[in-house]
Amino acid sequence: MGDDNSIQNVENHESKYLTHSKEHALRMSLKEGCSQSLGVNMSSGFLTPLLLALGGNSFHVGLMTSMNGLFDPSGEIYGSKLMEKHSRKKLWMHAKFWIVLLQIPTLALIYFAFSGRFENILPWVLIALWGVLIPFIYGAGYVSWLSWLGDLVPEERKGKFFASRNKIMGLVGLVTLIVSSFILDIFKTRGYVLLGFTVLFSFAIIFRMMSVHYTNKIFNPYFRVNKKSYFSFLSFLKRYDNYGKFAVFQFFFYFSMMLSAPFFAVRMLEDLNFGYVTYTIVSISSTIFYLLFAPIAGKFSDRYGNLKLIYFGAFMFPIVPLLWMFFSNPVALVLIPGIVSGLANAGFVIGTTSFSYNASSPQKRAYCFAYSALLVGMGTLFGSFLGGIIVQYLHIGFSSMFFAFIISSILMMVVSLYFLPKLTEGYRTKFEAFHLDVLKPGKTINSAVIWMKSFAHWHPHLNSNGKS
Repeated sequence: MGDDNSIQNVENHESKYLTHSKEHALRMSLKEGCSQSLGVNMSSGFLTPLLLALGGNSFHVGLMTSMNGLFDPSGEIYGSKLMEKHSRKKLWMHAKFWIVLLQIPTLALIYFAFSGRFENILPWVLIALWGVLIPFIYGAGYVSWLSWLGDLVPEERKGKFFASRNKIMGLVGLVTLIVSSFILDIFKTRGYVLLGFTVLFSFAIIFRMMSVHYTNKIFNPYFRVNKKSYFSFLSFLKRYDNYGKFAVFQFFFYFSMMLSAPFFAVRMLEDLNFGYVTYTIVSISSTIFYLLFAPIAGKFSDRYGNLKLIYFGAFMFPIVPLLWMFFSNPVALVLIPGIVSGLANAGFVIGTTSFSYNASSPQKRAYCFAYSALLVGMGTLFGSFLGGIIVQYLHIGFSSMFFAFIISSILMMVVSLYFLPKLTEGYRTKFEAFHLDVLKPGKTINSAVIWMKSFAHWHPHLNSNGKS
């Protein structure tokens, strides 16, 4: 009896220690998230303006967006394999550290632009850094972070915790974007805009290093990947089940959308000559409206299903590029395209996230989402690349940018009409997806695909019959 009591006491002590470690880890994750949000929005949030300041054009913007969309999910697939042999904490720490190091060459590019050297190759080097290397490294580490963080939060607290975490990070991100835009405008009015970028990216390095510091303090529970759950990308395409059709739909929809989406920033900065503050306010307006409409969309999803929500978002998005053709006043862009885009994002993001979660089994969900993200990346690659060529090099009787907007709108409508009737709703359950954090309009949908993977470890009791 005494031995039994001793064993019970040891188990209770270990349980309390584990709980304490996880509670401490969750507090550290909030600090990690806020510092990461500061660093990301001071750097990634202003990549398009920096690319244009370094001498880039619409083609370069489209190329960088397309490369980013392909190499991020490619890194995620590679990272999923690395988790079979390496610690999740090690993978994420190494990824964050290398991203910090790769921002130092970015500062060198700004210096060379300021001194007038290597001007012809500066945009290409920035594309290589932020379109290829950093997205791939980030994707390879981020998939382990999603798995790691999901294991830290108790099942009954997941919705509340992630809702709170993302609200805090979202607020920090929005404030960071606005403050950073004021900093850039101050330097721009004095003729030193490149110095302004230097200040932002230097502080971004500091905040990202703070994020690395807090990540190192987070408890990492034991985890082992089940190798039997693996299936190839080719077999995923060949099966072409309900989720497979949905993934292919996303490929074509992203292709259509990215013919126009990356060039809203170009229109503001080059055609309309907006300052950085105006540019930032217009850019984040759709995110603000998204956050306002998302709770309504989440309740709609719970009550009426996800397909209706996807239909709504898919048929709202084609309106957005057309509105950008007819409005040039900043207030009008905020109140009209901003609201329509926010509504479309709320419907599409929440609908596709919930649909993906319900249409895939827990055992195979991680690979389903990774392959779906790869298809999204490929659509982003081809769409952004073609859009950049159209906007920069196609010379027709009217604005080539407007031509790309029209084609984008038409193709989004056609793709939706063809694919959506082929999908079935499937099993439906309540899902807290509407708390998704979205910091930049141009990456709203990609953020949703990344967010999906965080649910791979959240609800292991979902019925898997007939699912991917």
